[in-house]
Amino acid sequence: MRLLLMSDTHVPRRAKRLPEELLAQVARADVVIHAGDWVDAATLDLLQARSRRLIGVYGNNDGPPLRARLPEVAYAELGGVRIGVVHETGPARGREARCAARFPDVDVLVFGHSHIPWDSVAEDRLRLLNPGSPTDRRRQPHCTYMTAEVSAGRLTGVELHRLPAHP
Repeated sequence: MRLLLMSDTHVPRRAKRLPEELLAQVARADVVIHAGDWVDAATLDLLQARSRRLIGVYGNNDGPPLRARLPEVAYAELGGVRIGVVHETGPARGREARCAARFPDVDVLVFGHSHIPWDSVAEDRLRLLNPGSPTDRRRQPHCTYMTAEVSAGRLTGVELHRLPAHP
């Protein structure tokens, strides 16, 4: 099962549209995960229309229309892997311990907010993944997203992808 992870798209504030490379990945993915800060409902509509399955949450920049359609935290079991999705996890310092305590029944936690890619393991059991942002690199050298595979009850092949400069 192929996963596409993204967060912090901020359309149309940070970009007019999602990058074509990212949209091509949506078509290849079995599951698309968006960890919040969509900003507009049109991006949610677009991803719902193009995704085989979409799992998303709202972020701090998402107003009432998106909050009415999305949860603050989402959970799914994908091929035996228990996944949680949330926008904010607090400061980097202490993140692993905080998330391990807050999400004891999750194998993988996908989060956003910082626009900074993150890949770590908490307490030898919880994989923490932040795909960065495909549209707003902030202090990072590149805009980014992630892909991963679920196979035989395990998350494998996690890869961070860099995007070219976006108009």
